[in-house]
Amino acid sequence: MVADPVLFAQDGRVGILTLNRPEALNAMTPELLDLLDAYLTQIEADAGIRAVILTGSGEKAFCVGADLKARQQEFAGGEVSADPFAERVRRVFAHIERLPRPVIAAINGFCLGGGLELALTADLRVAAAEARFGFPEAKVGSMPGAGGTQRLPRLVGPARAKELMFLGDHVDAETALRLGLVNRVVPRAELPGATLELARTIGQRAPLSLAAIKVAINSALDVPLAEGLALEQEQFAAVRTSEDRKEGIAAFLEKREPQFAGR
Repeated sequence: MVADPVLFAQDGRVGILTLNRPEALNAMTPELLDLLDAYLTQIEADAGIRAVILTGSGEKAFCVGADLKARQQEFAGGEVSADPFAERVRRVFAHIERLPRPVIAAINGFCLGGGLELALTADLRVAAAEARFGFPEAKVGSMPGAGGTQRLPRLVGPARAKELMFLGDHVDAETALRLGLVNRVVPRAELPGATLELARTIGQRAPLSLAAIKVAINSALDVPLAEGLALEQEQFAAVRTSEDRKEGIAAFLEKREPQFAGR
């Protein structure tokens, strides 16, 4: 039997998505992207899932981008102008970015090209000490085309982003941490547990607050300051009148842990 290219599991309030093509370094295929998209839709409809982990099978790679065999098939009949695979990638990546749940990428190995662009759609990134990052596209006559040129500068600044993409070399996890590309670095053996602990902790926070924070921050660099501040006030007003806000205040005054319902 052929294994599913994406696996889904749930640990309490945490949904865990695992790219499951370790023999191909978890390279993306149309089938993988479609299944990932379907699981994202399932998670979005499940209020019991408060945080999401995205990782890769095996110890070698998180993801190394598109499966070149799958890409080659598109050009088997000659010159083509449409790029259905890239359109699928952009759609699924945007789904991750707008998912109203915090998404944490647990990066266990090579995270290259489109795989790094995938990691950039997550809200947080936790890397194994052995992880390696890079955009090698300029070495093979291409360029990042799944959001990398837009998301990476917002994270590390334009000059750092250009350096990584111009050179196309790999950087190690500690360098990625110093650049701000990842949030935390842990020993490989501790990666699943450390990421799950982080996701569980985030999952204890108020769901409406998490979703509102994500919307406000994701919009921050795309709009003028005045418009961003107006959006923040809009989100704040919605959270302020929620049942979760009342529960948070009551729990604080009663010195107990809040029980947020997402309402």
